[in-house]
Amino acid sequence: MFVNTFWSLVPPIVAIGLALLTKETYSSLFIGIVVGALLATDFSPIGALDTIINDGLTAAIADNAGIFLFLVILGVMVALVNATGGSAAFGRWAASHIHSKAGALLATFALGVLIFIDDYFNCLTVGSVMTPVTDSQRISRVKLAYLIDATAAPICMIAPISSWAAAVSGVAAKLDTGVSGIQLFIEAIPYNFYSLLTIVFVITMVVLGVDYGPMAAAELKAAQTGDLGALSEEQEEGSSRANMWDMLIPIILLIIFCVIGLIYVGGFWDPETNAGDFIAAFGDTDAFVGLPWGALIALVLSIIYLCARRVITFKGAMGCMTKGFNAMVPAILILTFAVSLKSMTGLLGAADYVEGLMKQASEGLFMLLPAIIFVVACLLAFATGTSWGTFSILIPIVCHAFPEGEMLVISIAACLSGAVCGDHCSPISDTTIMASAGAHCSHVNHVSTQLPYAITAASCAAVCYVITGIAQAFLGANGSLFTSLILLAVAIAVELVVLSVIRVRTNKKAAE
Repeated sequence: MFVNTFWSLVPPIVAIGLALLTKETYSSLFIGIVVGALLATDFSPIGALDTIINDGLTAAIADNAGIFLFLVILGVMVALVNATGGSAAFGRWAASHIHSKAGALLATFALGVLIFIDDYFNCLTVGSVMTPVTDSQRISRVKLAYLIDATAAPICMIAPISSWAAAVSGVAAKLDTGVSGIQLFIEAIPYNFYSLLTIVFVITMVVLGVDYGPMAAAELKAAQTGDLGALSEEQEEGSSRANMWDMLIPIILLIIFCVIGLIYVGGFWDPETNAGDFIAAFGDTDAFVGLPWGALIALVLSIIYLCARRVITFKGAMGCMTKGFNAMVPAILILTFAVSLKSMTGLLGAADYVEGLMKQASEGLFMLLPAIIFVVACLLAFATGTSWGTFSILIPIVCHAFPEGEMLVISIAACLSGAVCGDHCSPISDTTIMASAGAHCSHVNHVSTQLPYAITAASCAAVCYVITGIAQAFLGANGSLFTSLILLAVAIAVELVVLSVIRVRTNKKAAE
């Protein structure tokens, strides 16, 4: 009765609405899960309870055990470098070298760009490294969370060597497009307007010093009162012997061994699969296995290094195990509920319902198809909280509609761009949840302050997809890299104009 209808989108709508209204995440997500289970079982109490336990919570824990382990290991490493005094030492070093708020923001952005391998890894690593730097410049934690989120999925979606590129190329490789999956991914990068415009947005926002909406209020409060909006956390001085390398070396070990773990799981050293082929191994990897594989080795080596440096005792290092786990419990709980909610929308056939809507909307609107695909991908990713699930659903539909040519590339880019946008805006997105965890701030506050910024970039991207569709209709098969770069330049110009207008209006309002 409720399957493959608008009702399939009601559970996430209820959860998101309650979260934004009550500012309470756990109960809002759980109520959304209950609503979804009741709809999926035609309001059978026993059936709904069974669905919540078996198809929701138990399945979410089982399917995401690898990421939960990765979160715990990262939590332990953060607790470890805090206990040794490595974080405090890095903060003192950064404070002596970064003398402005803009410098701290740009340094955070630059680190986010450099860690392009995986969005989960990006969120928690950037958060743990840059928190002392941004705190020293009185940057609110929600602003830090936005920078983390804006350089996680958007960067991974335009990096040819990342877990996201591997996932996209893996889906596309199963379809008959005439080109390899990774080639299609690379060709789509110039048209991935939301991801690229988000990067431009961050840089422009920092350079112009403009904030608006709830973010402006959070930044003003941080600057005037010193209240950064951080969740309660223990401050540890650590050993007087500690220096900044006691923080950086564990992070470097983490990066090195996570990359090795990813390609190992992908068969880089397996003579029967992808021996010696880095790209192929990365394309066949499983981040849920590779990341905890590398993180565990990095953790063991970090403990050995820090104990050898005598900045912490072995007993103190073991005490960080429980501290790290406790620090990650909120993120694990939210992630479990979010994945359970996604399972409810899956049982209700949300993907099939959205697919039908897209087919109806696209009839007779060839020039607007890129914009339609972008909007549909945004809505689907927002409602389900998963960009990977969104492009896994939509890429086969796009490839069926456009078997080859430039319109295929543009439509794939619109699909990927919309998936990132919806994921970026959604309170139940795992990447958004981990950005909050990385910045150690309220998840609901992160979502509410980030949303106006994401909507601004999304609106500019949607306009640019309309322009691109019209241009492609006139060019036909004559599209080229030069054309795509011209359209990208137009997209950037559109966003810069919008941001300039926002800055003028914001300054005018402040003057009044």
